[in-house]
Amino acid sequence: MAKKPLLETTEQKQAQFVFDKSNYRLFLLSIAVVMIGFFLMSGSTDIYEFRKIVLAPIVVVIGFTIGFFAILKKRK
Repeated sequence: MAKKPLLETTEQKQAQFVFDKSNYRLFLLSIAVVMIGFFLMSGSTDIYEFRKIVLAPIVVVIGFTIGFFAILKKRK
């Protein structure tokens, strides 16, 4: 039996990125949503405001969910 060559030429092998362009866009969107959530947490002196206690954590969790989806999304 003849042995097959182990080395491939550079023309046959192309560099492939782990993520697609849409993954990077979703990841940037998730970073922006998380930043908006943290911005909503800052602000006035009232600690128990609806915006700080309810709205901002929901926005941050949505941002992390978008980031999780951006990592797991497969390319077409």
